[in-house]
Amino acid sequence: MTGDRRVAALHEARRFLGTPYRHQGSRAGVGCDCLGLVRGVWRRLYGGEPEALPAYAADWAELSAGDPLSEAARRHFAALPPSEARPGDLVLFRWRDGRPARHCAILDEPDAAGPRILHALEGAAVVSSPLAGAWARRICGSFLFP
Repeated sequence: MTGDRRVAALHEARRFLGTPYRHQGSRAGVGCDCLGLVRGVWRRLYGGEPEALPAYAADWAELSAGDPLSEAARRHFAALPPSEARPGDLVLFRWRDGRPARHCAILDEPDAAGPRILHALEGAAVVSSPLAGAWARRICGSFLFP
């Protein structure tokens, strides 16, 4: 069952490849940000949104109290140790120790060079990028779609 969820989530996330970056967007082929990618996958898998999402500024993580992205992930996803995360799982990133999670991605299938992530890059689009070096060191949470 877990494998089926991962396959379905990865399939839906790949539909977003090439979607232009658009702050607060969540539609494949139209526009999305990193959270919008996850929201769009969620809607395709489950129907509606997991919870109402308020408007958010580009610097929301720096201005928010607590760690809202990690808190929301814990409410709606099953937490996993990073070593158990597989393609189709959600991963969160924080840029500095002690700061809130600021970016999210879905693990992609690895290639010959190693692990990869699907994510929306500001000023670009949804891409599949290597999960190496700085990206790998900044993972602060891994989650399984329910």
